[in-house]
Amino acid sequence: MRMQAILSLLASTPYVRDYFNITHDVLNHLGSISPYHRARHYDASEIDSELPIDCTVDQVMLMHRHGSRGPIGEQRYIERLIQTLHNATDIIREVELPRELEFLRAGYNSSLTPHNLTILGRKELFDHGVELALKYPHLTTDVILSSDSGRVVESARWFALGFFGFDSDVRIVTVNNRDDPVSWITPAPGPACPNFDYSFGRQATLTWSKHYLPVVTDRLNMLLPGVGFTEDDIHGALFACAYDLASHGASPWCGVFQPDELANFEYERDILMDASCAYTLPHNMAPLVGTVFVNKLIERFTDSKGDSRPLYLEFGHDVTILLALSALGLAKDDPPLSPDTLRPGRKFRTSELTPFAASMVWEKFTCTSSYNGPQIRLILNDATMPLTICGRGMDPVLGTCSLDTFVNANHYSTSIRFRDKTWNATCGV
Repeated sequence: MRMQAILSLLASTPYVRDYFNITHDVLNHLGSISPYHRARHYDASEIDSELPIDCTVDQVMLMHRHGSRGPIGEQRYIERLIQTLHNATDIIREVELPRELEFLRAGYNSSLTPHNLTILGRKELFDHGVELALKYPHLTTDVILSSDSGRVVESARWFALGFFGFDSDVRIVTVNNRDDPVSWITPAPGPACPNFDYSFGRQATLTWSKHYLPVVTDRLNMLLPGVGFTEDDIHGALFACAYDLASHGASPWCGVFQPDELANFEYERDILMDASCAYTLPHNMAPLVGTVFVNKLIERFTDSKGDSRPLYLEFGHDVTILLALSALGLAKDDPPLSPDTLRPGRKFRTSELTPFAASMVWEKFTCTSSYNGPQIRLILNDATMPLTICGRGMDPVLGTCSLDTFVNANHYSTSIRFRDKTWNATCGV
């Protein structure tokens, strides 16, 4: 009776009906642990992806997330699931399995390697290197900058192989080998901002998971009576879906979940990242820390120090990109996301913003007649992201704006300096 009441309630919920009325694609509902796929940005439906023929890209700044990896903290949920299934081996052999769970007859085991870049992750980076080289054949560099994380450095190497080929002279330098007091690649958490705390994200997911995990747990226990799935097991199955895809390109678990259940999991991943390193992190901390990236972008594109390069290839994490977007006010929801209510029309979707191998490409371009002066454009995961921060100065056709307009629009970022009064008060330095 409890299950029937829950399903009846779900069927009457608008966001569930909406999800059943669209073509379902699991890659769009796994949040920031989704394998790479082209983005479909909320504000970009009318944006032209091609620059006018008289325009030339003069400078590019790439910030790239590492490729698909194995699980980290999520591994314990997957291992818990495997143990539950192992304990119920005799039950699974005897019970009549529904089609979507028939794979359990042969057992389920995980061969995932925690933390490490997967084979598909290497391919993502190699392919992106090839694609960027084809897109900007007139731009080059002799140095790549990377976070010192092993999977990020390896990602940079696979990208370099695709971009430069064998026997190139490009150097891969990590942030540890630089003298910058704070890095725009890995600015937080740490000594730069001691108050930066990921636990807000974890608390948000705990709140939201209470809304949907009991429902899914009940449903699977009805399909497989006697196995005794717990909510942790269901979490493990959801993570197995995502990380099997990231490692092998397919997962039997993805077909087990209904569209509304994956929609709830997606929202869990979104509020995790939003509260960890974006808009619902308290005290405006994410936009503040993100100013380090925005100021570096402006410094390079305006050549304010007289040493700008035509091409920057840099590699970091999903946090790197989300902090930058937060400082720019892009993909921002009003009102903010809440762990109490799912927001189906939200802009902040990490499967679109920061999947594995996310690629944030900033272009500075000039034109002979279409525009006066240098212009700026953001291409996030192969789709133009409109620079709404420019307000009425944004070109409604291309989603771009002039460099001058962009600099003026980012007066908050340009007013912040590392360890100034505002920084220290917010970060507790």
